Amino acid sequence: MVMKKILKIFLFLIFGIILIGTFVFLWNKSRVKEVKYETVTPEIKTIEKKTIITGTVEPRNEVAIKPQISGIIVELYKEAGQLVKAGDVIAKVKVIPDIAQLNSAESRLNTTRINLEQAQNNFDRVEKLYKSGVASKETFEQVETALRTAKEDFNNAEEYLQIIKEGISKSTEQYSNTLVKSTISGMILDVPVKVGNSVIQANTFNDGTTIATIANMNDLIFVGKVDETEVGRIYVGNHVNLIIGAIQDKNFDARLEYIAPKGTLENGATLFQVKAAVLKTNNDAFIRSGYSANGEIVTEKAEDVLAVPEFTLEFVADSAFVYVENQKENVEKYTKTPVTIGLSDGFYVEIKEGITNETPLRGKVVDEKAKNSK
Repeated sequence: MVMKKILKIFLFLIFGIILIGTFVFLWNKSRVKEVKYETVTPEIKTIEKKTIITGTVEPRNEVAIKPQISGIIVELYKEAGQLVKAGDVIAKVKVIPDIAQLNSAESRLNTTRINLEQAQNNFDRVEKLYKSGVASKETFEQVETALRTAKEDFNNAEEYLQIIKEGISKSTEQYSNTLVKSTISGMILDVPVKVGNSVIQANTFNDGTTIATIANMNDLIFVGKVDETEVGRIYVGNHVNLIIGAIQDKNFDARLEYIAPKGTLENGATLFQVKAAVLKTNNDAFIRSGYSANGEIVTEKAEDVLAVPEFTLEFVADSAFVYVENQKENVEKYTKTPVTIGLSDGFYVEIKEGITNETPLRGKVVDEKAKNSK
């Protein structure tokens, strides 16, 4: 019996403790806690409104070098990253003759050889007769001309067969089209072929095989796209502050030189292409073709104006307010004060009227837990 009484008393005490704890927890939770704010002071700043354009940097002119004959790459003399001048040899192509053309060339050579032998025999016979006074001078000159013509035809047929086989002849060696040469001076950006690859010359039916891509890396442009809501704020000639993600801590100057007159629909938005010439003055960083970049164009600017962080503002309809901190005791901590605002850059807002640069304002809520953990 005694043990049962003690157990009942113990359970009653535990229940009472839980009840009191629950009451205290709910009471503390229902209390209105004082919200603490940080104090912000207006600053004198220069506020700029910018249009941001995303795009890439690429050479103004990029030239694809293609072979003048079809065949197989037997030598590569240059590689990507090297500088070349117009006329420098990049590769050598070995001709793989077409069977039909080869048969035709050999047949032509045989025919001209027969004609040459016939012309030579006629010449030898007439020459003897001319020297003995039997044949006339006119007849001798005719067979002499026929012999020269036959020799010329034979030489041409021989060279043609050599060109079909090797892509070059002795008389045209200096104009060889088996050597693929650069047509411009610049840097080789890419050599997409290897020794042993088959290549095709450009013709009516295909574009031909690209041996190398060359560009002048001192003449670069920034190509990007801007939304239709922003395109009306920019103009040809605008300065562009170019930020290239791959090149840290360095910005580049550019000058807007083209805005597309017609937009394209992409993912539900109408975008207009823009181009800006990259000015590499006073900056020795090497810009690679294809770097992604952002171009900033200042569309509006307010210099040395009173400004506050945007989070200090409260908007009601078309009016803006700030909460001015009161320094006196026994009054409301903050007074809601109307202000006239101007330009905003997304972080700071220009204040035209309502407060001074010494007016303390209510800022962000102070996170006591975060503050204590530091």
